[in-house]
Amino acid sequence: MRNIGLKVIPGDGIGIEVIHEAKIVLKEIEKIHGGIQFIFDEYEWSCEYYLKHGEMMPKDGLKILENCDSILLGAVGFPGVPDHISLRGLLLPIRMGFDQYINFRPIKLLPGLKSPLVLSSPSDIDFVCIRENTEGEYCGKGYYKNENTPEEIAVQEAWFSRKGTERVIRYAFEYAKKNNLKSVVSGTKSNSLNYSMVFWDKIFNEVKEDYKDIEARSILIDALSGLFILKPQMFDVVVASNLFGDILTDLGSAMLGSIGISPSGNINPEKKYPSMFEPVHGSAPDIAGKGIANPIATFWALVLMLEHLDLNNMSALLMNSLKDCIKDGIVTPDLGGSYNTKQVTRELCSRLMRQH
Repeated sequence: MRNIGLKVIPGDGIGIEVIHEAKIVLKEIEKIHGGIQFIFDEYEWSCEYYLKHGEMMPKDGLKILENCDSILLGAVGFPGVPDHISLRGLLLPIRMGFDQYINFRPIKLLPGLKSPLVLSSPSDIDFVCIRENTEGEYCGKGYYKNENTPEEIAVQEAWFSRKGTERVIRYAFEYAKKNNLKSVVSGTKSNSLNYSMVFWDKIFNEVKEDYKDIEARSILIDALSGLFILKPQMFDVVVASNLFGDILTDLGSAMLGSIGISPSGNINPEKKYPSMFEPVHGSAPDIAGKGIANPIATFWALVLMLEHLDLNNMSALLMNSLKDCIKDGIVTPDLGGSYNTKQVTRELCSRLMRQH
């Protein structure tokens, strides 16, 4: 029996609801596999925790989390706690502390999803975004000058290291090579950002020389955003900095019809530290507690997690069952369905057993 240790942080709002459903699905995966057991250690680190303790997680939070196979996160953020507090108090320290330098987000129109775009085929939207996840614009460096005066200035720095930039770009090319994909597009803005993005372009041009069989292009981020809408079929792999990748992937979710669709893997490829998997929809306080949260992004995040844990058969089974549910309209109201969160989970578990 293989025991798989999962550190679980449900967080806030609908994060609590979808993580509850995720654990039900993982227990079903256990039964089907027969040779694995998921061991859950759950932590109530959240905005509510912050209001009680003055911090999003304990000071030794990373030490508590480090001894596991993977981390499963719901969502953080809730009214009453500023977003920069919740983000920098939990999510970013985990990403940076565990060197989860790859943020992996698939943008794929699954059968049954209805994109707001006019497409010739669902296959027009089928690519991945690989986002640098530990430095760049989100490094947290900066300062104020002349505070509370008419000459007040806020300086937000963006730090790009050669190591950090090269490894995420190389990961993008290696992913394309491994999966027989034809192109890698780099999101840049070097016409305006004359240090950081000129540097990014330089590293991209160096790395692409090692992958002559893969088409490599740099596209300015404003034009790239437009092309996501106008020509999504042109993309296989998109690689971008922390900020640009964040914006592009939320746009990608909207292209699929709902922000409740997309998963995210915060990955340490070397597995020196645990990786973290999450939906990207946020805590959605407006629907929290109503039982209608869309669990698809969380279940898709489980697909990524199972693959990362080398449980490829279980990952494929879960993905196929998830596709089956969506194709048959087993979806929540945000996707035009009539099913609540728990009903989607029950249907998915039923299909898992049938497909097995």
